Amino acid sequence: MDKIWLKSYPQGVPAEIDYTQYRSLVHLLEEAFQKYADRNAYVCMDKFLTYAELDAMSKKLGAWLQSKGLKKGARVAIMMPNVLQYPVAIAAILRAGFTVVNVNPLYTPRELEHQLNDSGAEAIIILENFATTLEQVLPKTRVKHVVVASMGDLLGMMKGTIVNFVVRNVKKMVPAFSLPNAISFKQAVAEGAAIALKPVELGHDDVAFLQYTGGTTGVSKGATLNHRNVIANVLQSEAWAQPALNREPKIAALTIVCALPLYHIFALTSCCLMGTRLGGMNILIPNPRDMPGFVKTLGKFKINMLPAVNTLYNGLLNNPEFATVDFSMLKVCNGGGMAVQKAVADKWFKLTGCPIVEGYGLSETAPVATCNPSDSATFTGTIGLPVPSTDIVILDDNGVVVPLGQPGEIAIRGPQVMAGYWNNPDETAKVMTADGFFKSGDIGIMDERGYIKIVDRKKDMILVSGFNVYPNEIEGILAMHPGVLESACVGVPDEHSGEAVKLYVVRKDPTLTVEQLMEYCKENFTAYKKPKYIEFRTDLPKTNVGKILRRELRDEKKVA
Repeated sequence: MDKIWLKSYPQGVPAEIDYTQYRSLVHLLEEAFQKYADRNAYVCMDKFLTYAELDAMSKKLGAWLQSKGLKKGARVAIMMPNVLQYPVAIAAILRAGFTVVNVNPLYTPRELEHQLNDSGAEAIIILENFATTLEQVLPKTRVKHVVVASMGDLLGMMKGTIVNFVVRNVKKMVPAFSLPNAISFKQAVAEGAAIALKPVELGHDDVAFLQYTGGTTGVSKGATLNHRNVIANVLQSEAWAQPALNREPKIAALTIVCALPLYHIFALTSCCLMGTRLGGMNILIPNPRDMPGFVKTLGKFKINMLPAVNTLYNGLLNNPEFATVDFSMLKVCNGGGMAVQKAVADKWFKLTGCPIVEGYGLSETAPVATCNPSDSATFTGTIGLPVPSTDIVILDDNGVVVPLGQPGEIAIRGPQVMAGYWNNPDETAKVMTADGFFKSGDIGIMDERGYIKIVDRKKDMILVSGFNVYPNEIEGILAMHPGVLESACVGVPDEHSGEAVKLYVVRKDPTLTVEQLMEYCKENFTAYKKPKYIEFRTDLPKTNVGKILRRELRDEKKVA
């Protein structure tokens, strides 16, 4: 296959990466623990955790898990926000020879029950704030071992006691729960100190993570990510970041902002695991929605990397205090998870001097598949080029490669592509081609330089009188209107045109009217793209990462 994108690669970025340099993720972790023992690995709520401490604590917790009789490959769930116990738990589970099942802590009992049963999880490490959800479903699952962490566990005796008191009694963030056979996080680590961690022989094909995704259809499916998939993506991401990281002044130890949740594949690979490989320090943000608190934390550090989604960048830009943060050493800002809007990217670059480099990926690709050059100062409006060791083709509905410049489904092949959906061969068969390409469900166009532009999700496209309308385009233009904070565009049934465009808008300017916006749309869109309906909202439904859920807005109409 002619990899036309290689001629567009920045100088120094290799065409291929060698994932065989690590036998497993445990090999990668343990190398970093030795190499960077004295460095800080994580900081959360002003408490620092060194690589040596992470090494010692994860060894103890891993030994405790092994002592429960779990077999190699057993699934252990983690249900926590970004707190210090999270990276300890990840390292412990992997070092014990088990598989990590990342769980969104805001799941409902129904969603949690499905994920625990689908994965076959036998143990769970959970923050007490969410224990009431687990209590409701535990008898209906295979989970036999429960470790309950609390906010203050690793913050030191005095601060930890105060934090736990405030969280439980003042903010009332821990609903009452009863899990009689559970053990506390601190107790599990203490008991593990008396047990030796038994080394487990792990290889590239062993399963490291089950990463649950809504995918393109139906119930949540577990993307099976083996050690090869995740090692490869860490090395691909690192190779891609080098041109930006090599710019003067060079930084000995990176400071990475981890505001995206660690249970999400973007933060897991780009912050946690790549940060470990590079000996960086991750600033864990438990609640990025608390924008004043988030900005206050950023003010304490000279930050170097800030991966985020468009809504998070936009939220920071709309906080007046954010302008006081020191951006002098900011090197890399990766945008993913949803389309980065030009209006946001331009404002960000003007304020910070560091461009948002848009990339693209999915849980099924661990996640990074494409990215714009890390040293690029211009916003391209594309998702960039395939990263090293990655092939991408654009396919029509019959699975045939379309000519350059024509839209089709983006299909990805590389060492980061999942082994399949967990225990779901039928769904796996729907998304994998015979020659190993994963069909993403996204419609894109590749140009002659190898740059890919996403037009939209296959399922989000709106068909108006036979014409395709892509919500990303509409929302991108709306973002340039000074009175608009956020918008979402969906298709609604229409007796004349099949579907019509409906806009949901959150105003920045409370005086903005529907008529003014309609006029703005008339100036910017041809007739069939122009919204037929505009509805103002105080907020829009979002995932925990901040991705706007168009599906929920569409479903509202069906229910109504």
